[in-house]
Parts: sequence; structure tokens; C-alpha cells
Amino acid sequence: MKALAALACLPLAISCASLPDTPAVTPTAQYVAMGSSFAAGAGIGPNKPGTPERCNRATNNYASLLAARLDLTLDDQSCGGATTAHLLGAWNELPAQLAAVGPDTRLVTITVGGNDLNYMGLLFSASCDPAVGMVRGAEVQPCPPLPPTPTEADYEALKANLVHIVRSIRAIAPESRVVFVQYVTLVPEQLCSATPIGEEAAEKARNLARRLAEVTASAAQESGADVLAANALSANHTICDPQPFALGFPPPEGNTGAPWHPTAEGHAAIADTLAAMLDN
Repeated sequence: MKALAALACLPLAISCASLPDTPAVTPTAQYVAMGSSFAAGAGIGPNKPGTPERCNRATNNYASLLAARLDLTLDDQSCGGATTAHLLGAWNELPAQLAAVGPDTRLVTITVGGNDLNYMGLLFSASCDPAVGMVRGAEVQPCPPLPPTPTEADYEALKANLVHIVRSIRAIAPESRVVFVQYVTLVPEQLCSATPIGEEAAEKARNLARRLAEVTASAAQESGADVLAANALSANHTICDPQPFALGFPPPEGNTGAPWHPTAEGHAAIADTLAAMLDN
């Protein structure tokens, strides 16, 4: 039966590290969503009431869609710009995202790690047109240089933090199910007008995304968490595909969402896959 359960996860882009022993997530269960802008849903819809302005937690991010579908009680702590340090500790006026977890928490989803490695910094710097500069609100600044390539120490530190996050959750909520939601695929093998970054930067971004997924999967295996492989789920829905799950740079005219981030369709696909995963 364990083998059958594991095989059932493969079409859904799910890794079932802890499936045989994970508790059921029932209606009204307490659900905490953590992570960066890829979890918050930057720009894909209206912000939730009470959301800190810089966090941009959309009403239609994957956590909100999942909670509505399964009738869960959601506490969305996701915030644009967050790193693993901000899940574990306070971030200026924001408390640690981990602080939202309580003994009654039954589900935690996490999408984080890209900011630890400056993934978005790489893509935004690479797509900046020197003739235009980097536009930040009303300010225009020169294009920044590409950030340094992450070192092995950077990847090791990220994995250690991811493992620490899961173990901290389980120490507070031992009956919780913890799911890492990987980052959607952004840079395809064949670039297009929506990915104006050059092949060298593109290869750096692909490698970083691959290592980020590997580190997250390894941390999940070590800590007993599950993984939803959104990178695999979106492999044929890249920025350059007919039905993209992410936006490139700049976003198409009239399209809501942040550049180099998941679309509303991407969040909906993740929510659908999570719902199927939790139903197993």
C-alpha cells in the first residue's frame, strides 16, 4: 500500500516523504501559510484586509484558494521579500511567521528560499534595460550588477534553516502536516521576448532554480515534510508557453501580477494540486 500511495503522488508532482504517517487535514482545521512573495501572490489580486502593505498577500493566492476549497481556518503569514530568517525570527515590525503556529495547527505550507539566494535579484538585474534603468515607484536608478552566484555554503545554510523551520513547527504542533511548495519554473530552455535576460544570466537562473528545488526536497526528506513540486507542475507552463503559470518582464499589457512571479493561474494550479495531495 505504501508503494501504491507513493506512485499515486507522481502524476501530481508531489513528493511523499511523510505520506504514510501524515494526519488527515479535516474541515475547519487550523492552517498556517508561510513564505515569500511566491506564496503571498504579489499583484495577482486585491490584498487581504489587514495585510501589511509590503507583504502583498492576495485574496486569491494558493493558500486562500486551498482554504476556501477545504474549509480550513487560514492564518496567512506570507510576505514579499521574506527569507527563511523571517520565518524563524522577527522582521522589523513583523513577528516571526513561525509565531502563528500553535498546538492546534494541522497544516503548514511553505514557499521560501529564493530570497535567501537572491533569485529575484538575479532576474530583475538581468532584465533591467540600461537605457531605462531600474524603476522603483517614482524613482529611476541605474541597473544594478548581477548578484554573486550562491556558494555551497549558501545552499547548506538554506537547507539547515528549512530543516529548522519544520522541526520548530513540529515541536509546537506535533500533529501538523508540513508541505514545502516549490517555486514554479520561470526560465525555459528556449528564451522569448518575455525573458529578456541573455543566455548567461538565464543559465545562472536555471541552475539556481534547480539547486533551490534540490535543497528544498533534501530538507523535506530530512525533516519528514512533504513536497509539492510546483517546478515540475509548471514545466510546460513557463513564461514562454501558451498557458504560462508565471509572468516575465515586463508583464503583458493589462495582466495583473508581478514580473518574474506566479500568475493567478499558477496559484490556482498549485491549490488544485495541494487539494488532491491532502485528499490522499
